[in-house]
Amino acid sequence: MRKPNRGYARVDRIKEQIMRELAELVRTGLKDPRAGFITINDVEVTRDYSHATVYYTVLDDATREVTAEALEHAKGYLRSELSKRIHVFRTPELHFIYDESVERGMSISHLIDKVAAEKPVED
Repeated sequence: MRKPNRGYARVDRIKEQIMRELAELVRTGLKDPRAGFITINDVEVTRDYSHATVYYTVLDDATREVTAEALEHAKGYLRSELSKRIHVFRTPELHFIYDESVERGMSISHLIDKVAAEKPVED
């Protein structure tokens, strides 16, 4: 029998804390020049806290590949610094995935604006 959802679970609190700490680490602690302007959009954590999927975007789309390489290279450093900042039984292994939802949203918004600007068809 499943427990009823109590609202704000511990996994959610850990997820938000990981997101805040990673954003701060990427902003101040990452010295790799390949890592441009990175925004951490979301983090998904497994129930046993062994893995965390980090969704990020970059300001300049041209640096997307280079930024992915920089994050993969800094994965160990980020995890060790994260373990110093959060107190959980197991510091999650980090997996970085580029978040394309912002780009998709912008393209859909552009298409809607384009259709709205067209002249209406007269019957």
